[in-house]
Amino acid sequence: MRFPRFGFSIAACCLASCLFSYASQPKASCTFAPFSAPSGYTLSMVNGIDDSGTVVGELQDSNSQWVAFSRDASGTFTIFNAPNSGMTWFSHRSGGVNVGSYRDNAMPPAMHGLAQQGSDFTTLNYPKATHTWVAGINKSGTVVGNYLKGTTSKGFQLANGKYTAIAHSGAVSTVPEAISDNGTVVGYYTDSQTHGFLWKSGAFTVVDHPKSVYGTELTDVNTSGVIVGNYMSADRTWGFIYQNNTFYSVVYTGAKSASVGGINNSGVIAGQLFYTLKNQPGYTAVCK
Repeated sequence: MRFPRFGFSIAACCLASCLFSYASQPKASCTFAPFSAPSGYTLSMVNGIDDSGTVVGELQDSNSQWVAFSRDASGTFTIFNAPNSGMTWFSHRSGGVNVGSYRDNAMPPAMHGLAQQGSDFTTLNYPKATHTWVAGINKSGTVVGNYLKGTTSKGFQLANGKYTAIAHSGAVSTVPEAISDNGTVVGYYTDSQTHGFLWKSGAFTVVDHPKSVYGTELTDVNTSGVIVGNYMSADRTWGFIYQNNTFYSVVYTGAKSASVGGINNSGVIAGQLFYTLKNQPGYTAVCK
C-alpha cells in the first residue's frame, strides 16, 4: 500500500521531456550528509527523521529479508525485526517511539501495524481489518495509518483509544503517511490518479505537484507547516519541499534523483539518493 519510490523505464524522448520539466522547477538549497547501510545490509527505504536526528526505515539483509532500522545522529544503526515476521519496517518516529508495519508468517500472511520503543513492542490492528499499516505518530502519541477490510481501503487516526476514519470522497484508497505535532495529517489518496492531501479536523486539502505524471505523495509535515513528498514523472520519483504554496525540488548533484521521506521540526529532511538499482544511499539534509 505504499507509494512506489523507484523509477519506471520509458522511451528516451519522454525521459528528456521529464528532465527538462524537473530542471525548470526552483531548487531547494540543501547541504547533504549521505549515509550507507551497515555491513551485510542494503538500504530499501528511508521514511522519517525525528527531532533528535534519528532516521528510520527499512533494510534488506543478506538473506533477502526486510528488517526495520533506526539510525541516530552519530550514525549508529539499530536493527529490529518484529516477532514471527517476514518483513518489518519503521515509517516514522516521535519521542523515542518507532511506528511502522510488519508482515506475519501466517498462510496467507497479514500486515499489522506496530509501535516499538526499546524492549516494548505493541501490535496495532484496525478492528476487524484484514491488513493494517501504521505510518505516523506525533508527540501526543496520536497514530495514523490505513487498513484493508474486504475491498475497502481507508485511512485512520487513533487517539486516546478512539479511531477516526480518514477517507477522501470517491477515492479507491486513502493512505495517511504522517501526522504533525499540531495534528495535521498528510498522505495520498487514489482515484483515477494519485493525489497528495492534507487533512485536519475532517477537512481535506489536495496538494498535487504540477509536473506529476503518475501521482503525488506527501510523506511528512512539521509544526511550521513545511511539507515534504515525492511525485512520479514518467521515469522516476522526484522529491520536493512544499512551503508557502511553492514546490522546491530536492536535487543532489550526480544522483539521478532524490526522494524525501521525512522532515523534523528543525527542518532537517531525510530520504534516498538514486544512482542505480544497487546504489541507493540514504541522506539527511539541511535545506533553505
